[in-house]
Amino acid sequence: MWRNPAEDFTKVGVKYFSRHKGEVNCCVFSHDCQILLTCSDDGRLHLWNARSGQLLAKVSGHKGPVKSCVFSADSVLFASASHDCSVRIWHTATAKCLRVLAGHTRSVETVSFSPDSKWLITGGWDKDAILWDVQSGDVVRVLSGHKDAVQSSMFSLDSQFVATGSWDYTVKVWSLTSEEREKTLEGHRGNVSCVCFSISGMLASGSWDGTVHVWVPKQGASLFVLRGHRGWVRTVAFSRSGLVLASAAENDTVRIWDMSTGKCVKSLQAHEDSALGCTFAPSGALLTTGSADLLEQPEPWEKDPIQ
Repeated sequence: MWRNPAEDFTKVGVKYFSRHKGEVNCCVFSHDCQILLTCSDDGRLHLWNARSGQLLAKVSGHKGPVKSCVFSADSVLFASASHDCSVRIWHTATAKCLRVLAGHTRSVETVSFSPDSKWLITGGWDKDAILWDVQSGDVVRVLSGHKDAVQSSMFSLDSQFVATGSWDYTVKVWSLTSEEREKTLEGHRGNVSCVCFSISGMLASGSWDGTVHVWVPKQGASLFVLRGHRGWVRTVAFSRSGLVLASAAENDTVRIWDMSTGKCVKSLQAHEDSALGCTFAPSGALLTTGSADLLEQPEPWEKDPIQ
């Protein structure tokens, strides 16, 4: 975890959360920055006290690796997407599963709540993105058009648009409030692995080609192409202000970019292995990253099958 109270990127402090038994694929903060949620190839999700590092709960139920996780805006709920083709909605306070969403026919790679927590967007290897009603668990809309797996998704902060990134090298921006045809953003030369909207409406996308593209999605225009990562980009995340972007890449450091210039202002090296995920806390003062290093080995009595 990286602390940056003044967003000056000069002081680095690291705290490790190392209890998973597989690669950590995603990590997110609750809205009050008190809880850190992580998910892993070990089929589990963990809830942590973000300040003390205490493990609050081990959450199980998926039958395969958990690829993505996300809190609702008020953090009352969290959702998870898994290789087992399902999406689960959980109650944060009790860590109990409230609903299992079945609609994808192959591994689900991404899940995101809308800012008002009414909808979920999911995507996966079946090439579709699905819009769900959180309260009922019903499918609202199937977004079809990608030619390969959907690996990433994100709502705009006004809930009017959804962005999806695909292995077909494109990003699509879908309107949820009109019949306007989706915009297809082209420029990457590899699978699009992550997307993220800023508060100002910019859209960032990271790719297996090692680049990050920053778009003005309503115009379909590219603002910056950020180069410098040595491996494929796993995660992109805007700070609360939208003035800073973080990106994490395979076999590389976490990089911090100035969105006024498109320049890299800091490289963070804290993991022994690849940084697989990164996210800013809602306060803007913390950045957390997940990796495959420092995996805890199971004790003899813990070698149970994934539940």
